Amino acid sequence: MPDPGPEGREALERAVVIKLNGGLGTSMGMTGPKSLVEVKDGLSFLDVAVRQVLSLREATGARLPLVLMHSFYTRDESLAALERYPDLRVDVPLDFVQGRFPKISADDLRPVSWPADPELEWAPPGHGDLYTSLTTSGMLDQLLERDYRFAFVTNIDNLGAVLEERILAWFAREQLPFLMEVSERAHGDRKGGHPARLRTDGLVLREIAQTPQEDLEAFQDTSRHRYFNTNSLWIDLRRLREALDERGGVLGLPMIVNRKTVDPTDPASPEVFQLETAMGAAIAVFDGAAVLRVPRRRFAPVKTTNDLLALRSDAYVMGEGARVELAPERSDVPPLVDLDPAFYKLLGDFEPRFARGAPSLVGCERLKVVGDVAFGAGVIVRGSALVENRNHGQLAIEDGAVLGGA
Repeated sequence: MPDPGPEGREALERAVVIKLNGGLGTSMGMTGPKSLVEVKDGLSFLDVAVRQVLSLREATGARLPLVLMHSFYTRDESLAALERYPDLRVDVPLDFVQGRFPKISADDLRPVSWPADPELEWAPPGHGDLYTSLTTSGMLDQLLERDYRFAFVTNIDNLGAVLEERILAWFAREQLPFLMEVSERAHGDRKGGHPARLRTDGLVLREIAQTPQEDLEAFQDTSRHRYFNTNSLWIDLRRLREALDERGGVLGLPMIVNRKTVDPTDPASPEVFQLETAMGAAIAVFDGAAVLRVPRRRFAPVKTTNDLLALRSDAYVMGEGARVELAPERSDVPPLVDLDPAFYKLLGDFEPRFARGAPSLVGCERLKVVGDVAFGAGVIVRGSALVENRNHGQLAIEDGAVLGGA
């Protein structure tokens, strides 16, 4: 892409970064905001996001607000953490809160009752609630009133998703209403949502939770569907306002039904349905919406402790502007980490097993750990390594050990 030029600089002055900050990291056994977990060089996801925005402001002179969309679970702790950044606030509020929806009992399809903790009777309705919550909170109107027009929206746990001035300039110049960043699917992405073109023209987002059983094989065929949705979106806020007004304040995104337990930390608690929508599904709402293929380095999410270990290691580096990217010695492919879920799935179990720091993974293709293993300081993994402990008790990897050759 060409240099952003004057058009890009003008667009940047009217841009806002929106980070989705509603997750609790329940898949890793957490009960607080996932964004406050330490991820790189002693910094949390939230720290990195703030520093990326402040660095862009300093480099460009743009207003560039950072706005967080919280769930009702994450707001208080996140705002408390932001108090260490007094210069972050500009001319719009720092945050808004997404809505919530009752969990539905799988037994009788009624809103579930859970007297032990009534707060657990509610769930965030997915990141597709972004559009409704922008409206009902008043945030969309405040942004438009202050002449913000272009929103870059990403998950806060995707450290690779930084506002790119050249993409913004192109988005503004082409007068696109909606843009989805996509990247090439690898085997590990086969279950992720992907864009597809309708026979009648136009684009839709296909999610595995909405796919019939007989179509699952085709859905996961990476040669047929080559790109996946990174969940980094660019939105023209004026066009969003128009679409919401035309549709009575609701975009009408397709529903996703997720099976959970009412207490996510207790698999024996009653089964419930959580009804959600995906924000990328709005690609079907806007005429002229587009997708843009981006390099893999713009996609570095943390969904599991496997991802967290890779990002904490030297396979990723934090460079200028707090950008977190794969180390120069690597290609665009991150190391594949496969930790035994019986001992590493939950953050409380994961942390003490890497208390001396993450091993070096810059030269690692794959690390697979089976059983209970604790890693010493300065451990190096080269190529492919399989570490097994089939015995009772914990296996300790000594400081400075070099693993590889499996």
